[in-house]
Amino acid sequence: MFVIIVGGGRTGSHLASLLLSQNHEVRLIESRRDTLDNLHRELPTEVIFEGDGTDPAALEAAGIKHAHVLAAVTSEDADNLLACAMAREFYGVNRVIGRINNPRHAWLFTQEMGVDVALNNADLMAKLIEEEMSLGDMMILQKLRRGQYLLVEEKIYPGALAVGKAIKDLVLPQNCTISGILRHDKMILPRGLTILEEGDEVLALVDDSAREALAKLLGRPSDFK
Repeated sequence: MFVIIVGGGRTGSHLASLLLSQNHEVRLIESRRDTLDNLHRELPTEVIFEGDGTDPAALEAAGIKHAHVLAAVTSEDADNLLACAMAREFYGVNRVIGRINNPRHAWLFTQEMGVDVALNNADLMAKLIEEEMSLGDMMILQKLRRGQYLLVEEKIYPGALAVGKAIKDLVLPQNCTISGILRHDKMILPRGLTILEEGDEVLALVDDSAREALAKLLGRPSDFK
């Protein structure tokens, strides 16, 4: 997956290192000279782009037209919000994640402003961003048995592989059980003949190995090309 990070401080550099270690393609945009010097000691040179993450020229130089995810993690809420809005409205980035530095600004970080996920805890943020990006829109609701199993939720997107198929006809991964379907605010107990529809919110019990396979069935097809 191709990820652009706007902001090269502690959160941005840690996130870039984490994603690179998992073989994602990463580009990080930063303008501050002292921060750039530190980044060049921590990250490969080809990952780092000098510039303003709210400048279309810098975003395009980093490859935003091909990005799957943008994470804006600067220390300025206004810059993060602008970068998120540009990523969604001008470049159609599928997944947009923004850091909130001042909780008073949280109300601005909405989907209407282009933000899919708004996070304001720097230490928790890197792990949550990793999970959000690696599995599209799948949300972890609860970890069970010391993290061996997860209760997850994901909305079925238009064009997903599961749309229009009966549960019995899905090639579900091992250690994956669909336990509920929320449709038009009503809970459906799934059966083998239950047909999955666009917009259904699927609850499933999975282990780590099954998460990605389930996400590919339910999520945006473009996230897994």
